[in-house]
Formats: sequence, C-alpha cells, structure tokens
Amino acid sequence: MKSIVGLLVMLSFLASFEAQLQVGFYSHSCPWAESIVREEVKRAYAINTGIAPGLVRLHFHDCFIRGCDASVLIDSTTNNTAEKDSPANNPSLRGFEVIDSAKKRIEAKCKKTVSCADILAFAARDSVKITKGLYYNVPAGRRDGRISLTADAFPNLPGPQLTVDMLTQSFSSKGLTQDDMVTLSGAHTIGRSHCTSITQINDRLYNFNGTNGPDPTLNATYAAQLRQACPQGSSDTTSVVPMDPQTPSETDTKYYANILASKGLFTADQTLMTDATTLAAVKMYAKNKLVWLNKFAAAMVKMGNIGVLTGTDGEIRLNCRVIN
Repeated sequence: MKSIVGLLVMLSFLASFEAQLQVGFYSHSCPWAESIVREEVKRAYAINTGIAPGLVRLHFHDCFIRGCDASVLIDSTTNNTAEKDSPANNPSLRGFEVIDSAKKRIEAKCKKTVSCADILAFAARDSVKITKGLYYNVPAGRRDGRISLTADAFPNLPGPQLTVDMLTQSFSSKGLTQDDMVTLSGAHTIGRSHCTSITQINDRLYNFNGTNGPDPTLNATYAAQLRQACPQGSSDTTSVVPMDPQTPSETDTKYYANILASKGLFTADQTLMTDATTLAAVKMYAKNKLVWLNKFAAAMVKMGNIGVLTGTDGEIRLNCRVIN
C-alpha cells in the first residue's frame, strides 16, 4: 500500500514540476474555485448521473487535442468550425453547461483569475470521486488556448476501432505509456456509448470485417443483447448502451472483468486481451480494485499535464465558449 501511495505522490509531483502547475494554485487568488466546481458537479449529477462520465471524457478529449487548454469548450463561429463540432466529438460530448455554470460563479468572485482548463480538470476529478473513485489533488495553473479546429480531432483522438499497438502509439504521442493507456481505458467503467460507435464506426455486431456476422471475440450472449439495443442499419444517434453493463455508474474494475469475459464494448477495449503485457495488467486490475483506483488517479494527473499552457502563454477566458 505504501508503494502505491508513493507512486501517486511521485507522479503528482513530477507533473507539477514539469509543467509549473501547483496543487492549491488558487488558494490565495481564488480560494473558492475548487469548492464551486465541486458544488456544480454535485448539482448536475443529482439531476443526471450521466454527467460524471461526460465530464471525465470531456477532460480526456480536451487534453488529447492541442493539450489540456480548454480548446474543446470553444464554440464554432461563422469563420471557424471548432473541435467540439467534429463528428469525433459531436454529439457524444457532454457537460459543457456544468463548466459554464462553474465559470459564471467563479468569475463573479474572482474576475479573470481561474482558467477554463483548470475548471475542467477539477470537474473531471470531482466526477471520479462522486462515482466512488478516489479523490486526488489536481495541480493547477493551466491557461486557456485560443485555437480550436475541427480538423484536429480525428488525428488526435484514439477511436473505438484501434488495435492495442495503435492505442499504444496514440498514447505514446501524448507522452503516456502503454501502462497509462491500459489504466486510463478503465474510465470506460462509467458512462454510455452511442450505438453508432459499435455498428457504424466499427461494426462489431452485424458485419465485422466483412464476415456478415458479429466480432468472434465478442461474447455471444452479450452480442445478442447489444443487437437488441442497437438494431442493424439504424442511424439513430440517440440510442445508447452502457459501456459497463454491470455497474455503469460506479468507478470500479468491472470494466476489466468484462474484458476477461469477452464483453469489452469496443474493439479498443477487447484488444487489450491480445498483448501479453496489457493482458497481464487487465488481469491484475480485475482482481485489485484499490491498485487500479490509485493508478487511475495518478494517470489522470499525468494526463492533465499534456501540453499545458502556463505563465503568460494563452489567456484566462471570461467565457469558456469564446476566446477573449
């Protein structure tokens, strides 16, 4: 246990040092910031529990495109289509209104002090905690980017059809290890997926790789359940299925147990069985919830360090949807 806690502390320190981020960054300039974000997450979660996985995913998508600079929050204009409106993000991303509410309250107390990027990082952390994950300190001091391009989304976001080697390369390009990739993939233990992600982007249910049948690596009973929920040929973008059918609202290790039972929803989930190293990690996490919870918290801190803007770079947006 001591070694796990030590790893968490070490990774938090390294992330803070390398990016000039600090835990308690707003303790003097805006001491209400983190509590306001927490209150807004709780308020939204009480209305719709799906907001928690949405905010975790929003943070992930922000960090993988141009770094953790809140560029995913910027609205499109007549002259520019922003990354949030890429088919890789729309209509699946959610939680924007929670960030807006937190930002509005924070601006009323601390004008142009707290970045949207930090608010998003705080909200993701609070979403992990509210779904029974571990609370972790978030080093802050990020500044907001001024560029958001729809063309940046697909080349940077790992899709549901990727193999283990492709996933490893995608995460490596962001400074994350293969172990980070397996650990962060566990975020799929909460939330839902649109049916189109498993019937159109990568058809695992009806015509997998031209076989006129389901993906043979998919548990037959589970495949039948998915086909019932996601009819063939349907283009309904509102149809969804839980990514973890056992405990879809709890941050736990059922995701890894599902993979071992051939019930990974995406190819990018089930592919973790195809590599000896990633399979060993899946087996370990499936049996050791506390180990994964600690490593997931550390990996979230590390991910939150990707490509951050600090010091005088970027800006502090007054409205998270619009550059100043």
